[in-house]
Amino acid sequence: MKKIFIINGGQVFEHSGGLFNRTLSDTTREFFSVHPGFEVRHTDVNDLYEPEKEVENYVWADVVIYHTPIWWFQVPYGLKRYIDEVFSAGHQRGIYRSDGRSSKNPAVNYGTGGSLHGRKYMVTSSWNAPETAFTLPGEFFDQRSVDDGVLFGFHRMNAFTGMQPLQSIHFHDVEKAPQVERDLGRYREHLNKLFIHSHKYAIQF
Repeated sequence: MKKIFIINGGQVFEHSGGLFNRTLSDTTREFFSVHPGFEVRHTDVNDLYEPEKEVENYVWADVVIYHTPIWWFQVPYGLKRYIDEVFSAGHQRGIYRSDGRSSKNPAVNYGTGGSLHGRKYMVTSSWNAPETAFTLPGEFFDQRSVDDGVLFGFHRMNAFTGMQPLQSIHFHDVEKAPQVERDLGRYREHLNKLFIHSHKYAIQF
């Protein structure tokens, strides 16, 4: 049984109702419910949670799937608070042991003290920015990708725990020019590629 832990980081705040990421989260749960061999746990950062139990979810999972919007070029504060609280609670309890260094030679091996080796993670992000803002010369992100730009620190955070990334998927123009059905179709294809169909890409447990 393959164990999937889904985190909905879409936040309800001011004009944002968090609907798109909640829909993605529900789509993920539905996807794994109709394919045999998967067991799923789910957390919504808008709900009450106990950090110690969330640590147990990380330790339990084979794959962690994050769904997050991007607000002002960062993950929302609700998801950041969740990560701060849960990872702090996970120190020497299954998420990480230390920063990996020794007092004898503190200049090397930073970031190697994670406890989640053998686990994988995947991230989806949603943007008001169009995809062309990342790809066209002279546009806002200077042709730097989401993963190598805004989400670089997020990926390093997961690497610190020992987890390895699965291919991300990002959704653009979700406010000014939304195409929800198209995006959900792309997302289901992405999940199929990673988890079900292609031996070249499908995750190996």
